[in-house]
Amino acid sequence: MSSQDEEMQDAPVNGHVEENGAEEEVEERQRIRVLPGSENTAASFEFENEDHTLGNALRYIIMKNPSVEFCGYSIPHPSEAKMNLRIQTYDDVSVYDVLEKGLDDLAELCDVVIDKFTVARDEFNAQK
Repeated sequence: MSSQDEEMQDAPVNGHVEENGAEEEVEERQRIRVLPGSENTAASFEFENEDHTLGNALRYIIMKNPSVEFCGYSIPHPSEAKMNLRIQTYDDVSVYDVLEKGLDDLAELCDVVIDKFTVARDEFNAQK
């Protein structure tokens, strides 16, 4: 480093810095919101900062549940980082329970994919 170069500090993860340079605590916002007009067996949810990646995967997992009559997602506008998910269930099955189960099942599926990938990668690297 020359005498003119100055070492720079990394920006805080949350992007907020107080006047004295210390990181400021940022309140955690809800990323899932229940849209108006929702009932126990039919509801629409808005996910912030999500897109087709989560929307299509979650729709696929939720539709595998036999208690689900309909599940679909949409991206209201391409310039907004929002994804809407609609779930309708049969009988008295709660859409909130279905959404929670869908998110849990998707997380488990991702864990299995990561495990299988890691094993395959390690086997490949061992053959070198």
